[in-house]
Amino acid sequence: MTEPLRTFSWPRFITSAYGPTFLSSIGYGAVTPLVALSALHLGASVELSALITGLTGVGQIVGDLPASWIATRFGEKKAIALACLWDATWLTVAFFAASLHVLAVAVFAFGLSGSVFGLARQSYITDAIPTRFRARALSSLGGTFRIGGFIGPLAGSGIIALWNLQAAYAFAAVMSLFAAAVTMLLPDLPSDVQSRRAGPDGGPRLFTVLKAYVRVFLTLGVGVFCIGLVRAVRQVVLPLWCESLGMDASQTSLVYAVSMGIDMSLFFLGGFIMDRFGRMWVALPSMVILGIGLASLALAHSAWAVVIVAAVLGLGNGIGSGIIMTLGSDASPDVGRAQFLSGWRLFSDTGNAVGPLALSAVTGLASLGVATVALGGVSVVGAGWLAYWIRRTPAARAG
Repeated sequence: MTEPLRTFSWPRFITSAYGPTFLSSIGYGAVTPLVALSALHLGASVELSALITGLTGVGQIVGDLPASWIATRFGEKKAIALACLWDATWLTVAFFAASLHVLAVAVFAFGLSGSVFGLARQSYITDAIPTRFRARALSSLGGTFRIGGFIGPLAGSGIIALWNLQAAYAFAAVMSLFAAAVTMLLPDLPSDVQSRRAGPDGGPRLFTVLKAYVRVFLTLGVGVFCIGLVRAVRQVVLPLWCESLGMDASQTSLVYAVSMGIDMSLFFLGGFIMDRFGRMWVALPSMVILGIGLASLALAHSAWAVVIVAAVLGLGNGIGSGIIMTLGSDASPDVGRAQFLSGWRLFSDTGNAVGPLALSAVTGLASLGVATVALGGVSVVGAGWLAYWIRRTPAARAG
């Protein structure tokens, strides 16, 4: 059994806390682009393939609130390891899936494990890291996920070239098993932290905590809903706009790579700014830049113009790495932290799910260009909303 965490050490913390995220995100990145192809190979239509792909997001929303019970019942370290083992199990099921029903259940299960994994790691880092380093630690966590998500598709492509599409699921399962093993190297939280967060009655109930902090959810929570929505739109709209201009798949991949490359390079800068100057100095510019980028996409009618807009979107998303987790950790109470964060993640994950639906709805009513401008406006309005409530929420003014 590992020794409790008494003194903070960056090298030890980076290896044990970020290792599982890095490994699991490589596996996640390897299979995420392949779910739709697997569904097509099993006889699904394009529409059904898209629906099955979206079941991961549905699973995350469904799992957000129950995740707090798992984290509280088993502790964050064991919860992370269990989530990795659950993920490995269902990735193995996907590897052997011979029907759409089995694949759909497995994809939904990926979302459930993602909820537990995400909540438990955020809760653990919030207690393990000194407050003065919180934003940098959580931004780095977001950056680790981005880097793994960038490496994953490259690894998946090579595996498919050497073997077949299904082999990527086996690779992802192995990554999850490695992540579970590395998780067990996490130092235990001190007993005084564990007893403090449990409270005198063994810990509050989920809905008691959610009710007590309903004002935070309806103010800052709405802001993180907007962040999740805009980020999800960014991921979907770039390839759609490239396709509308007649760009081929390789050109589209290059555009997306430019955006992701800039995105990955800025995560620590955003965390440093939040820790040094306050959360608003990242939340506001991130959302404004994303809004400008989305609105500008309607004016991008050449490949180079799209590359420039993609770079702007990468800049806006990159400096905002970790902002959702940081604001949530700032606002979370010592007693009932896991329960609070489950509600917090529900808001952001719902935004992630609603974003592509909003893009589809506005595009159907008008056009893709109108949709980018409209959702760019939502981003700017969300920036103003966040700036207003961050200033009025003492915990979120940290810096």
